[in-house]
Amino acid sequence: MPSVTGRSRAPSGLIEILRLFTVVFFAGLGYETSRFFTDNGHANVLGPFNAVAICIVIGSAIGFVVGGIFGRTIAATADRAEASLRDVSADTLLAGALGLVCGVLTGGGIAWPLFFVPNPLIAIPLFGAVVAVLGYVGFRVGAAKRDGVLAIFGSRTGVAPRAEAVASLPRVIDTSVAIDGRILDVVRAGFLHGRTIVIQPVLNELQGLADAADPQRRARGRRGLEMLQALQREPVIDIDVLDDDHPEIPEVDAKLVRVCLDRNYALLTLDTNLAKSAAIAGVRVLNLHALSLALRPPVVTGEDVSVQIIKPGRETGQGVGYLDDGTMVVVEQGRKLVGREVAVRITSVVTTANGRLVFAHLVD
Repeated sequence: MPSVTGRSRAPSGLIEILRLFTVVFFAGLGYETSRFFTDNGHANVLGPFNAVAICIVIGSAIGFVVGGIFGRTIAATADRAEASLRDVSADTLLAGALGLVCGVLTGGGIAWPLFFVPNPLIAIPLFGAVVAVLGYVGFRVGAAKRDGVLAIFGSRTGVAPRAEAVASLPRVIDTSVAIDGRILDVVRAGFLHGRTIVIQPVLNELQGLADAADPQRRARGRRGLEMLQALQREPVIDIDVLDDDHPEIPEVDAKLVRVCLDRNYALLTLDTNLAKSAAIAGVRVLNLHALSLALRPPVVTGEDVSVQIIKPGRETGQGVGYLDDGTMVVVEQGRKLVGREVAVRITSVVTTANGRLVFAHLVD
């Protein structure tokens, strides 16, 4: 039955087993000690008891007491180790164990010349200290560098390293991202950083748009090129231009997918169809369109929602309510309906420094 405090208790059987082995050890130690008291260990020294029996009894008694203390200490140590390792993943422990083995082997290889020291009381402790220190360092380094360790020994251990997060991969941007321009705001907001790749076919496509006869196409191409220049000036992002590695592929979108697959890059796009086809091909995709949908306002202009008027507003006749996500709704002519839930129609959504502010009027 678990304890009231929720801490696991070691089974009494484990303590008794450790006590038994301790009793046997001290009984054997008493038997060996009996030889120092008399040359004839079978001579009676205390009534019917000889030296061997007395030493075994005394050793067993000491072992019974010491074994109980030893067993409870080991059980408490195991409980503390379990509590400290409860939040550590199995792959981290495996990587730490591999680092421990490497550290012990390295320590043994470094410290073995210590056995040339004539006095073993000096050589053995020094050897053990070096092996213990390097083993501990190996465990800590292996646990800290788990992904790299498992990548090295993955084929032998059967454990694959943790998949790298998509946001941490170098990303390849397509033409739609450059033309749209919102990526610059995303970078300045701190949501994108690191290495960003622009392949030469994308630059060629932007250049073709910038040289087009159609004014709209020409403006889109120029905006895309200017956006790439602005990204190059951002300190948190590095723009690299890659040559066309696959001239045999005619379409730019297909080139993007091929580059991402060959180099383990992520694809940054605003084209939903390209994002779907690239994901089917096995490319990891960062879809800015999906991000914009996730960050869109909870309500849009013209939508009818139900809001409970909580309090009067600042202006005459206004009432204030809140949506489920906490967005404030200012309802015109809603002051007289405080405390009631009414249907309102959204007239505008304003983004302020403190969040979104929604204005509405009564449907009826």
